[in-house]
Amino acid sequence: MNMLIDSHCHLQFPQFQDDRVQVLERAWQAGLSAIVLVGTDADCSQRALALAESHPNLFATVGWHPHQAAQFDDQGRLALRRLAESPKAVAVGEIGLDFYRNLSPPETQRAVFQQMLDTAGELRLPVVIHSRAAEEDTFAILSAWAAQVRAQWPQERPLGVVHCFSGDLALALRYIQLGFLISIAGSVTYPNTDRLASVVAGLPLERLLVETDAPYLTPQSRRPQRNEPPFLIETVGRIAEIRAQTVREVAGQTSANAAALYGIQASGSGPAEKKEAL
Repeated sequence: MNMLIDSHCHLQFPQFQDDRVQVLERAWQAGLSAIVLVGTDADCSQRALALAESHPNLFATVGWHPHQAAQFDDQGRLALRRLAESPKAVAVGEIGLDFYRNLSPPETQRAVFQQMLDTAGELRLPVVIHSRAAEEDTFAILSAWAAQVRAQWPQERPLGVVHCFSGDLALALRYIQLGFLISIAGSVTYPNTDRLASVVAGLPLERLLVETDAPYLTPQSRRPQRNEPPFLIETVGRIAEIRAQTVREVAGQTSANAAALYGIQASGSGPAEKKEAL
């Protein structure tokens, strides 16, 4: 395998503080060419960015997770805006709505989501979307945002990605029509995931990403271990099985999709680099 991008990972989290260097070594040895570190608030985004700046194959997103929406304030908004202007910042996220846990009031989640979308639109950065038990609300907000930014958006660049997708094929197709990619995590390897398998089988490979969401969502054969980027290969293998394609085909195309979304260049033959601004 000469190219594989983990499009959504949290290596800056405390779960990796004792062996982060070794985890990264295992990732490169397994054939990964780039890893995108996803922020969840200002401090977490800062740590992701600092780590990304230490290695050419690492990139970061900056955002405010809906779980922490109640802690969002002007200081956090300004900090994220400053971080988003870094050359190593490739998206705004993860942002969105989570009405499953409701760790922040729904109206507060909506307000923070909109502010983060406004920032992404101003900077012409794609967005990384978290949506759980809030499918229609999330889609409605993103539809309105897409209508606002589409005229100024680079024609070939997706608007963003719905990470760890858990909806049905009909919803996935609506997101694709809107200009989004769909990201598949290790949950596709679990038993009784027919709905997700139908999404994997029913979408064009050109609209799919793969992710670990490490340290979460460890693929089936590795549970209950902490997830990490090298385990992404099992997820790719399961997607290839569902689609009756080769692992190389799935890895190559999903990585090309991630590179196009995030504006980076990555290959197994050398370090990844951020492209010139589109």
